[in-house]
Amino acid sequence: MSYQVSRVHVDLGDRGYPIHIGRGLSNNIKDSIDHATQEKRRGAAIVDEGLLNAQPVFCQEVVGSLPLLSIPVGEGSKSTQELSKIWDFLAAAKIDRSGFIFALGGGVVGDLSGFAAASYLRGISFHHVPTTLLAMVDSSVGGKTGINLGAGKNLVGAFHQPQAVWADLDLLDSLPPREFSAGMAEVIKYGLLGDGDLFSKLLRRKEIITSRSQDLSEIVKRCCENKARIVQSDERETYEGAGGRALLNLGHTFAHAIEAVAGYGSYLHGEAVAVGLVCALRLSQSLGYCEDFAEEDLISLLQSYNLPVNLRTSLSLEKLQDALSSDKKVSHGVLRFVVMRKIGDAFCTDEVRAEGINQVWNSVGAI
Repeated sequence: MSYQVSRVHVDLGDRGYPIHIGRGLSNNIKDSIDHATQEKRRGAAIVDEGLLNAQPVFCQEVVGSLPLLSIPVGEGSKSTQELSKIWDFLAAAKIDRSGFIFALGGGVVGDLSGFAAASYLRGISFHHVPTTLLAMVDSSVGGKTGINLGAGKNLVGAFHQPQAVWADLDLLDSLPPREFSAGMAEVIKYGLLGDGDLFSKLLRRKEIITSRSQDLSEIVKRCCENKARIVQSDERETYEGAGGRALLNLGHTFAHAIEAVAGYGSYLHGEAVAVGLVCALRLSQSLGYCEDFAEEDLISLLQSYNLPVNLRTSLSLEKLQDALSSDKKVSHGVLRFVVMRKIGDAFCTDEVRAEGINQVWNSVGAI
């Protein structure tokens, strides 16, 4: 059975690339790999261990004879240890400057493999086959790669755009429900930060979105279009005005602190983002914005996907604040937050008092 494939182009000049969105894309991906190897280029596959177990046939069809390295499941794999393993693997496979990596997995494998590609031999080609909803709508697009440190998330990394992204929606059928829900947090984020119509549609739905929803392809495409538009205007997040790529961090300043303090893996990234979105809304309202929006609507939407809206267990306010001070968005010693004037209209500000941040933390269970 053939399916229509949608495409979004990330327009970055000679570093631009396509995002392919559809079902049953294994042959398309294999053709892309075959084309590269026919040019006498050496390639390697970096694959999420969970995907290998859940989709062995897909992995074999796509990877073929490429050398393959599996990466353990979970945020803990975004580490110097796993990065070093990839470097050694690429060297053993004799990957040269013309070589390429195909990364099959979610955001962890994409971020880790992308950073390996950016740093090995000072940069080789990288293709991403995102296999989680979160990666399809967010982390696979835009070229941010990196690993975590004990002090915070994504503190070491590089901008390294992929050659192409292949989002095969059929892979979501084997995704655990908790992982799918984590991806929905990022979908909801896009509605809140710049697509009020998308957010309204999510609120009005009578049934939740699943891997088999007829409009899933359109939702993924819409999120990718939103991110592509922002990345095109501010690829390296250098714009220090009210907008730019930093808007994509809505809820993430809080989320990254939660992940760091709770321990990587305690929360899926999207779960921490869900709590972070609640925090971002409350911070916005404390500043006099979003006054006409009922907080219960956001909370109800998040809970419909079994996403947390409070900390599961209390975390130290002092440790959370310390984690915020190590956030990537600190510039000139000042931390910037993304807040919303209204739903679908976000901006960045550094005019947030410590007492207001503490009150928001307390409201979700920090002590």
